[in-house]
Amino acid sequence: MTRSCLGIGVAALLLTAITGCGMVRSMGKDPSGAELTKLEALPNFKDGSFENLAERSDSTIRHNLIFHHRPKTIRPSHELPWVKTDLNALPDPAPTIVWFGHSSLLIKTGEGNILIDPIFSNHAGPVPGLITAFPGTKHYHAADMPPIDVLIISHDHYDHLDYRTLIKLKDRIKMAVVPMGVGSDLVYWGFDPKKIIELNWSQSTTLPGGLQITATPAQHRSNRSYSKENKTLWASYVIQAGKYKLFYSGDSGYGPHFKQIGQQYGPFDLALLECGQYSPNWPWTHLWLGQTAQAAVDLQAHLLQPVHWAKFVEADHPWNEPIEKLMPAAAKLNVQVNVPRIGEPYTLGDPPKQKVWWDFE
Repeated sequence: MTRSCLGIGVAALLLTAITGCGMVRSMGKDPSGAELTKLEALPNFKDGSFENLAERSDSTIRHNLIFHHRPKTIRPSHELPWVKTDLNALPDPAPTIVWFGHSSLLIKTGEGNILIDPIFSNHAGPVPGLITAFPGTKHYHAADMPPIDVLIISHDHYDHLDYRTLIKLKDRIKMAVVPMGVGSDLVYWGFDPKKIIELNWSQSTTLPGGLQITATPAQHRSNRSYSKENKTLWASYVIQAGKYKLFYSGDSGYGPHFKQIGQQYGPFDLALLECGQYSPNWPWTHLWLGQTAQAAVDLQAHLLQPVHWAKFVEADHPWNEPIEKLMPAAAKLNVQVNVPRIGEPYTLGDPPKQKVWWDFE
């Protein structure tokens, strides 16, 4: 296996070999016909696929993720602490953020409810049981979500675009904002095309409630099958909710795009930045130790909240290493960090949540 993350992963490789991609509904559908023609006219879609701003190659694989010996602490030894919150009763004078582990987030604002990269099926990938959620992260479900004014998807990897979650939420989502090409998956799964907005980098949309969402660059890749890579776009997002400005990184390696986004759209009240699932097998598609804090500085963020950790094993590092290494790196750069427990609401303007709940190994 030479590719990172859950765009295909071990589970999809096995499933592809057994049944073929076209037989598995959760694997989605790549753009075709008029949709593909539209993508082919875009400046960042070349020779049949999307490109990063700075193309790089992954290093040679160092070990096989199936058979390689992993540290015992790759999964937590106890259930992660969590908070049960009534998601229909969140305050909204200022944005309130609820994190469900990994990159799944609900943001309540005066302009509407935002749901980002939700995955509530307790596993990642098309095959249940292979990449399972940590204990303590399984207490929230699609049925717990309030009405969703906008669903935001960063890219089509299985740990961000979850079929089983979205088909349960479909009728409660007013609008979906996705990167170019990802709408094909949603339409295939029964979403109304009129309720899908596809954005290329630097494109914006303003929703009826007043939320303004801008897609910005990220350094990553896309794929839901082994043979088809980068047929859809990946993105980060700038979210303007009244006087508040938030940034969500999606999945992204470090690069000059963070500073460019900060200069063009910052400063930000909060940056939700990936922190975890890094590996020498995919050295440029995820933020490494220390880079999350530096990205927050580049973005001119007043507050950093790490995401993309504490739910799934997708790399070989100890499960809590990302946060343990982030805290001193952020302190060195004078970056304020907010680390709520699973399901614990945080309202912008309140003191950051910094209780050390992850140190029990």
